[in-house]
Amino acid sequence: MQTKPLPCDLLVTAGILATQNEARDILRQAALAVTGGHIAAVGSAADLVRAFAPAETLDLSGCLVLPGLVNTHTHAAMTLFRGLCDDAPLAVWLTEHIWPAEAKLTSEAVRAGTELACAEMLASGTTCFLDAYLYVDAIADAVDTAGLRAVLCQGVFDIANANFKTTDAALASASRLADRLAGHDRLRPAIFPHAVYTCSAETLARCADFARDRGLLLSTHAAETARENDDCQKTNGRRVIPYLKDLGLLGPQTLLAHGVALDAADIETVAVSGACVAHCPKSNMKLASGIAPVQALRAAGVTVGLGTDGAASNNALNLFSEMNVAALLQKVATGDPTALGAGAALDMATRDGAAALGWPELGRLTVGGPADLCALDLSRPQLCPAFDPVSDAVYAASGGEVVCTMVAGKVLYRDGEFTGFDYPELRRRMCAMTRSLKRRS
Repeated sequence: MQTKPLPCDLLVTAGILATQNEARDILRQAALAVTGGHIAAVGSAADLVRAFAPAETLDLSGCLVLPGLVNTHTHAAMTLFRGLCDDAPLAVWLTEHIWPAEAKLTSEAVRAGTELACAEMLASGTTCFLDAYLYVDAIADAVDTAGLRAVLCQGVFDIANANFKTTDAALASASRLADRLAGHDRLRPAIFPHAVYTCSAETLARCADFARDRGLLLSTHAAETARENDDCQKTNGRRVIPYLKDLGLLGPQTLLAHGVALDAADIETVAVSGACVAHCPKSNMKLASGIAPVQALRAAGVTVGLGTDGAASNNALNLFSEMNVAALLQKVATGDPTALGAGAALDMATRDGAAALGWPELGRLTVGGPADLCALDLSRPQLCPAFDPVSDAVYAASGGEVVCTMVAGKVLYRDGEFTGFDYPELRRRMCAMTRSLKRRS
């Protein structure tokens, strides 16, 4: 007796499906059934076509389908400053160019810059990101409209800025953000004390208390350069990692951005604390900050995700590029061609990044999990003959092969078109914003 096909919202067929499940199964001529934004079934296309009666189908049979990529560290609105200052040391770039430009920011400019960042990430397969910046309400509005997932951090500085004049005001905003996003299915609140060199010990400790009290992720720039350790030693009598530990900032809900200048003792401290690290290889290279000891961190049991940093220091928000550079850098740094293989790099951009954000159901395509995915066009020359799809994703793909990006079962990007916003109008507004900021500067 023939079983009646089950209803589902969407049936997605895939030429090759890299599930990133526990076994890292690669399925060919595969399919996903999606209901209510979640995956109801994963299997062969032939089996699922018989088993399900979908309301809609999405033919990605000519594509390599991956879980949506997870960007663990960026400042999305800094697309406003892309190319503003290149080829300069971090201290010069930050104090002489970025901070003066940020002093001119408005909430409208931040929203436009964030919307552009969302478009850029969707077009290169990113479905979730951690953002740390100012005017966080404008950021939340932009991301919500675009349809991505995000962990949105209220940035906290002791330095007066365009958004806040006091630390108290920043923490009050963080509290309002947590209230606003409570129960949101795609957006989560967090807090981001900027760094040990922009926040006092009191401010850092207050942020740690706030995160614990509200059950939120805390992220911060940490040990991005050797100079940061030297300055912290002179000012506080300790290197950055032990200083953060003593102030109560390290724990399982802590995400340290960069982690370049870490010695063996620092790595052990991070590992024991349960904190995670966001590795930003291209930004670290461009600012000559150094090469993070990713291989050693992973060997110690530290979860390491990938981040792009902001477009002002990268200058792109493309995780395919970050995967490639991360894998190659570790081979050069260690002298070992087996260091950080393609599978590990893809894990960092998917499963491990999701775990670092405290959102472990993301970064994989499994039954019951969110239907967040991206699809790469297998007809592109660089993805042929597809002997090893994971290798192709890390070493051959550029991100420009992405033809479809989906979040919670909803297509947000397809063949150059965005469903969440009017991209030509966004570009027009963005250009007007940057001209205005330049005039004000």
